[in-house]
Amino acid sequence: MPSSPLLELQRQYELLEMEYDCEKKAFLQQQDSISLDKKINRGTCWYPLTVGRSYYNSLNQYVVEVFRTDHLDTDHRFEFGRPVMFFDADMEHVKIHPLNFPATVNYVDENRMVVILPGPEAMAQLNEAMRLGIQLSFDENVFKLMFASLRAVMTDKNGRLSELRDIFHGMRPAGELTFAPMRFPWLNPTQESAVNTVLRAKDVAIVHGPPGTGKTTTLVEAIYETLHRENQVLVCAQSNMAVDWIAEQLTDRGIPVLRLGNPVRVNDKMLSFTYERRFEAHPDYPLLHSMRRAIRQLYETRKKGRTEAVRQKINSLRDRAEELELRIQESLFNEARVIACTLTGAASKLLFRRRFGTLFIDEAAQALEAACWIAIRKANRVVLAGDHCQLPPVITCYEALKGGLGETLMQKIVRNKPGCVSLLKIQYRMNDAIMRFSSDWFYHGELQSAPEVRHRSILDFDTPMTWVNTELSDAEEEFVERSFGRVNKAEAELTLQQLEAYLTKIGKQRILDERIDIGIISPYQAQVQYLRRLLKGRSFFTPYKHLISVNTVDGFQGQERDVIIISLVRSNEKGEIGFLNDLRRMNVAITRARMKLIILGNAATLTRHPFYKQLFDYISTLDA
Repeated sequence: MPSSPLLELQRQYELLEMEYDCEKKAFLQQQDSISLDKKINRGTCWYPLTVGRSYYNSLNQYVVEVFRTDHLDTDHRFEFGRPVMFFDADMEHVKIHPLNFPATVNYVDENRMVVILPGPEAMAQLNEAMRLGIQLSFDENVFKLMFASLRAVMTDKNGRLSELRDIFHGMRPAGELTFAPMRFPWLNPTQESAVNTVLRAKDVAIVHGPPGTGKTTTLVEAIYETLHRENQVLVCAQSNMAVDWIAEQLTDRGIPVLRLGNPVRVNDKMLSFTYERRFEAHPDYPLLHSMRRAIRQLYETRKKGRTEAVRQKINSLRDRAEELELRIQESLFNEARVIACTLTGAASKLLFRRRFGTLFIDEAAQALEAACWIAIRKANRVVLAGDHCQLPPVITCYEALKGGLGETLMQKIVRNKPGCVSLLKIQYRMNDAIMRFSSDWFYHGELQSAPEVRHRSILDFDTPMTWVNTELSDAEEEFVERSFGRVNKAEAELTLQQLEAYLTKIGKQRILDERIDIGIISPYQAQVQYLRRLLKGRSFFTPYKHLISVNTVDGFQGQERDVIIISLVRSNEKGEIGFLNDLRRMNVAITRARMKLIILGNAATLTRHPFYKQLFDYISTLDA
């Protein structure tokens, strides 16, 4: 183990370099070797495309609308801020020819994307392309920001960064204010204690929220109370989806939020508190818009004949436009009590020279330490919320993972400063039997079920958890391709059979009247895709289509359903279970269910691992 905070950060830097090299190499290899169809199925490519209108948006960025016209039901990984590359495919759709300009996603919904272009010149290339497509590019910028943040922390001598560095990684104690605990009767005792811990913290506090314990509720309350003491706070998360969720909850509480970047779920409510939409709605924007248009027209005039008068007029208008833009910007920031963005979004030029008393990082257990420091550079104290027993950061490089890159800042502070941690212990989601196994294995048996959910069920005398052993069936796993996963077609069939049987027991009318929702989860993307195809072809499920979701474990993070059915896929004589060894993913999967959990898996394969052996035995006792 490193002997000092600086050595620990230097080690993080070196591991991050390994991850960077590995990710870039893997990305470039995949771009050269993977077919268009595979890229589309993986959600990294849209093809073919049609081009819509192009225009200057309210932030004076030149953007173009594009639409995908095929594979409309396939999930994609495009989201705000991701770099992308347009391409023209050959006649056989085998080779692609990249268009030579950078582009970035502005926002995207299911089948429509708005992309930022360098300028109108890029449109000529788009219009000339015969078979246009778009794919994700390698995100160099994210790594640059993480490297820069680590260097800043390591080189800081006597500033706030060095103080936080020594608190988080060293022996320096975390400071605490002294005052009588505040009462929040609408919160449970552990939530109330967590809010008080946040309010007392001078340097750092951690809200550890296991599944269903009301982490977001607690965090919103902590932010609300902090705003009685501070004018403005910064709220960040690793993903755009997590930022959307916390921003929406804060807005519902009546807190003015300014969201930098665009949401994953594109709707009027979510867009209404984005910086771009607020900027466009400002009373001074029409004047700014007309100034920008006049500047562009003058540039066209200047191209035809360079005159000093035109140049002076451009400079004068540009100065006035910049002044007006800054005035609008200041107005929007002054109105907001919460600035919300991703961790990398904290490096936005909009936040240049802005500092905050408190930074709140939600889903901190899913973020690399280096990413957290990007936002921490903006704040005097830090509150981290999440659960390090659920989904970890995504690490590509095995050596970097083995070296400790996957250990998050939240985990390190939990270990180094346990007095800063508040564990939420009362859960409001699951039947007690579903919760109990997770509590015993991951949380030392400390979780309790709220009385109102302890015995919740759909059917009388129903067993809350069931394991359907596929050992004696023909359920065999098949390897599809690297990083896309495995599929078990027979188990997928059994999954839908089990679901059909259970829904039949409940009754069609009751399902529709009570809107009983169902989630089908598999750790493998290939199995998810196969299950979706099967589901689409079964007329029995047509009335329930709007109530059934099929996704990976990662896709269900933060969600819950009345019924969850899990297809574990792995079935082999060697007992190999691959990344099912990451038990945090299974913790997420089994804790999505409110009332009924059905697991399908080959017990002979899976129970060689002590976790699955204990889970299988536990469920067997419930069935007895």
